[in-house]
Amino acid sequence: MKAAVITSPGGPEVLQVQEVEDPVIGDHEVLIKVEATALNRADTIQRKGLHPPPKGASPYPGLECSGTVLAVGKSVARWKVGDQVCALLSGGGYAEKVAVPAGQVLSIPEGVSLRDAASFPEVACTVWSTIFMMSQLSAGETLLVNLSLYVHGGSSGIGTFSIQIAKHLGIRVFVTAGMLVYLTTASNYDAGVDVILDNVGGPYLQKNLDSLGIGGRLFIIGFMGGAATEVNLSCLLARRLTVQAAGLRNRNLENKAKIVAEVEKHVWPAIAAGKVKPIVYKTFPLSEAAEAHRLMEGSSHVGKILLIP
Repeated sequence: MKAAVITSPGGPEVLQVQEVEDPVIGDHEVLIKVEATALNRADTIQRKGLHPPPKGASPYPGLECSGTVLAVGKSVARWKVGDQVCALLSGGGYAEKVAVPAGQVLSIPEGVSLRDAASFPEVACTVWSTIFMMSQLSAGETLLVNLSLYVHGGSSGIGTFSIQIAKHLGIRVFVTAGMLVYLTTASNYDAGVDVILDNVGGPYLQKNLDSLGIGGRLFIIGFMGGAATEVNLSCLLARRLTVQAAGLRNRNLENKAKIVAEVEKHVWPAIAAGKVKPIVYKTFPLSEAAEAHRLMEGSSHVGKILLIP
């Protein structure tokens, strides 16, 4: 098969399409003929040699895909050859075929094309696992999503998806662009917010903490603005705040399968109802993976960037 290979750590030009061996599936895995894969910021970091795939994962980038099932392992019961699916990957999406643990495969949401479905798995699993499963955001609470100058465009998928699903579930949403405002003194919500989703990191940490209300929860999913800062921790005690951080790629198979099942149960109906929609900015052929990376790193886009093998 053909795959976009990182020939050496470096800039977008190191991505080269090459002939490689087909993946071999295990008893609990599914082989998918890739219709499309979506770019994520982690792909660009892996290309630079700073975010290696987990042990045993495909060496090729790509954390989500959609496509058609080509083969299933002997212990796989739910999926069959010919099924149209999308999947959460640990790597390997930048290829014509990918092997995936069966627990990380999802049906195509009703009303979404096979190609556009590639834009959902990573963002849906990230948002649901962090905001809802771990931060326990619930109806009637408030969510602050940081869409900062550091990650405009590059993080728009997570930001937009968070807003859509939260509003669907009856949650009041605030969005910031550029510099984060102090919601504790803002006229729109004087008591502070319940949950903040942030991938800026250091530069926003103190402002995030100051914007949380009593019992508030901050969830950090990245450090696009830097990982180091100085912070006054007294507010943690005074307002019983919680700070958490987590990635998705390195979680174990059982945890990923649980997240995927939750997403299919709670998020897919919202997509089918038209409350959450795919936002695809541009598609590229796999042979232009380098150009797709340049677009992502330029952060001028709003929505997902797809690669088509």
